[in-house]
Amino acid sequence: MNTQLRPALVIFALLSVVTGLAYPLLVTGISQVTMPEQANGSLIQLQGKVVGSNLIGQNFSEPQYFWGRPSATGPMAYNAGGSGGSNLGPTNPALLDAIKARVEALKKAHPNQAGAIPVDLVTASGSGLDPHISVAAARYQLERVSVERKLSSDKVGKLVEENTEGRQFGLFGEPRVNVLKLNIALDEQYPLAK
Repeated sequence: MNTQLRPALVIFALLSVVTGLAYPLLVTGISQVTMPEQANGSLIQLQGKVVGSNLIGQNFSEPQYFWGRPSATGPMAYNAGGSGGSNLGPTNPALLDAIKARVEALKKAHPNQAGAIPVDLVTASGSGLDPHISVAAARYQLERVSVERKLSSDKVGKLVEENTEGRQFGLFGEPRVNVLKLNIALDEQYPLAK
């Protein structure tokens, strides 16, 4: 028994040091050197203060800002601790009720908008934390944001274009807009009157 216990404990201790300490320190060190922004959470700073992350959406509900995708992380919107498979199946009555409520809220907020509502404004992403909206979703909100900020749609549309990210590696996905970055650009270029 003793002849088997000692090697097992030695291997356990060795593997604990290698996989629990050495490997994580090595990977952390490499990531800090090769991609420090991503390794530290892709944080967005404004005047030296962290205001969010490039990777996690935030709840914007004021009419003078662009709104992101609905968050399915409850009870608090965009709660990273509540992330997970939060999307509902297409035949789930709770999903249909949520979409109907979101459509009505969007129609009320955009009474002059005649076009179809982009799907990403009424459905949550799988994680419930998506920081991006489609270009169509940003354009859908142009008039509301322009009116609230007393700006021309052309000026706000130009900001949307400037903050549109292309396809990943030029191939994957669709062009998208990071809502936090767009709203920061709005505040920087066209501050709200206090």
